[in-house]
Amino acid sequence: MAGGAYGGAETFFEDLAAAFARAGVRQRAVIRPAPAREAKLTAAGIAVDTLPFGGPLDLYTPWRLRRIAAAERPDVVLGWMNRACRVLPRGPFARIGRLGGYYDLKYYRRCDALICNTRDIRDYVIRAGWPAARAHYIPNFCPALPEPALPRASFGTPAAARILLILARLEETKGIDIAIAALRRIPDAVLWIAGEGGLRDALQRQTVDDGVAARVRFLGWRADRGALLKAADAVLVPSRHEPFGNVIVNAWVHDVPVVAAASEGPRALIEHGSDGLLVPVGDAAALADAVSALLARPDARERLIAGGRAKAAAEYSETAVVRGYLEVFRALADRR
Repeated sequence: MAGGAYGGAETFFEDLAAAFARAGVRQRAVIRPAPAREAKLTAAGIAVDTLPFGGPLDLYTPWRLRRIAAAERPDVVLGWMNRACRVLPRGPFARIGRLGGYYDLKYYRRCDALICNTRDIRDYVIRAGWPAARAHYIPNFCPALPEPALPRASFGTPAAARILLILARLEETKGIDIAIAALRRIPDAVLWIAGEGGLRDALQRQTVDDGVAARVRFLGWRADRGALLKAADAVLVPSRHEPFGNVIVNAWVHDVPVVAAASEGPRALIEHGSDGLLVPVGDAAALADAVSALLARPDARERLIAGGRAKAAAEYSETAVVRGYLEVFRALADRR
């Protein structure tokens, strides 16, 4: 996995590797240098190598991957998105690419099969010419994290305030600017934004321009997502573009209602009014109205929490997702 230090796809890589370890799968992880990730994987009992995963002039990474594969003699090599799949080693093992977005399939030419985390992404790769028999849909899961809720007064939050939470990278596609604009219409709420990215300065300026700076907290990237979720009154997913939406399943698992923009992933995950609320993409007023209505109706909030909890257990459990991956692994390894 050659992703960055932060991100939902990277976090799910860590969660899945730990789940494989709990299921008794012997594995070796090869990642870009990221001390916190290496420590987390090592603590789960996983052997870890770090490589640069540089550009075309990086000859060391492909050479070292070949040496690792020759030493390990794996049944399966799983590449996590573009940069990793581009350099998958060749050998007498199955090579699988895992996609969490609508990526260019040129990066997956070395793969024997693809695992897509939404049905829509699977349909996309098939439309792009990938054989349907070698394209598999397996969703993400999110573990229930045994962390106590952060005190509601954390980060200078008034005790009576309603806490709205965003867990996302600070980038254009995540629509955080829309949530900040919506906050003007939700006067009793404080917005916690947990994430890092290139738009932090611009978003902070927006909070001043919109007159809500006193009610927005920029928390940086946080490892205690369970504690944040348990403290929140609602989770917001205002993304303009979101292939899956790990945070939605996270919220369901931790009994927090979700209000999301109806981008690709959220509209596939959420049944509006049953396990979450959907609003038009890019519509700050609609987002504010939905959140205000939710906060004003405890019965509606409890109904969404119960619906999300049931859906997470039925469709997005760790057991079901790990079983799905292992079924694909075994079938391809046997075929090899």
